[in-house]
Amino acid sequence: MDKILAVKSLASIAQEARLDIFRLLVQAGEAGLSAGLLSEGLKIPPSTLSFHLKELSNAGMVSSRQESRFVYYFANYEAMNLLLAYLTENCCAGQAVCCPDLSCDPSEGETS
Repeated sequence: MDKILAVKSLASIAQEARLDIFRLLVQAGEAGLSAGLLSEGLKIPPSTLSFHLKELSNAGMVSSRQESRFVYYFANYEAMNLLLAYLTENCCAGQAVCCPDLSCDPSEGETS
């Protein structure tokens, strides 16, 4: 990740509602959440939610998929992990002991 992309990613979550949306989508896992559930869960009007989702999507922090008449949104874990890696790249002068492994693999929580 380069500095320009890091700034764009950070800017997309540097707002209360967008940070709440992103955190909820991270918790939801790969299945994501429908726009309706996001709106209800966070008590954000649909038009406002749409604006925030567009900003997160433009920054590459979330993606969506259409299923029937519903749109499901989900966190882009790869983008999140790249951002975390960029932010901690030189943590503690390169000593890994002070930086925990912050990468997230949404498939780890799945059971077969």
